[in-house]
Amino acid sequence: MPETAADMASPSPLDLERFGATALQREPFDYLIVPGFLRAEALPAIEQDFPAIAKGGSFPAQSLDYGPRFASLLAELQGPAMTAAFAAKFGIDLAGRPTMVTLRGQSRAKDGQIHTDSKSKVITALIYLNSAWEAEGGRLRMLNGADDLEDYAAEVPPQAGTLVAFRCTDKAYHGHKPFVGQRRSIQLNWLTDAAVLKRELGRHSFSAWTKRVLRFGA
Repeated sequence: MPETAADMASPSPLDLERFGATALQREPFDYLIVPGFLRAEALPAIEQDFPAIAKGGSFPAQSLDYGPRFASLLAELQGPAMTAAFAAKFGIDLAGRPTMVTLRGQSRAKDGQIHTDSKSKVITALIYLNSAWEAEGGRLRMLNGADDLEDYAAEVPPQAGTLVAFRCTDKAYHGHKPFVGQRRSIQLNWLTDAAVLKRELGRHSFSAWTKRVLRFGA
């Protein structure tokens, strides 16, 4: 029997109270880590409806096929309650800032190199959807500088339901040790303006199209 809109609307999978109660860390840059941001009871349905992603790289959410529970989650992540919570936590006016969601399903050996996010991004939020994580690689690190992956302030196993978010600045270095295999994540960004959103979606969409062409042409 198909689910109704009412079934999918409640309860919210987001634990915004837990988010609000988590202290914002100020050093070496503004970030916070919230295990259990996605409620445990919501995770099985969300994981089931996550899109099948066989290739590495980031894909715009709208370029992929996924189930209704995952679609509902993405709508909430980009909704007014989420934006208000992040604006209050980081002390940033996010009114009118467009949002972009990209998804990853696979990690490659080259992924995780030390970097900062582009200046066109105001805040980055990552939500992980991996039921268990035993590997040493693939654990995101909030770094004290640009040169040493071992010099970190915090390390985040990409386990299901965990959120890590940070203000995008020229000091917000992050990365992880190499890992090859399934590593599922949602990346939500608040961007500086609509022109950036259009450009970023075009860039990601072209990359996704290229990967599909190469796959079918192989």
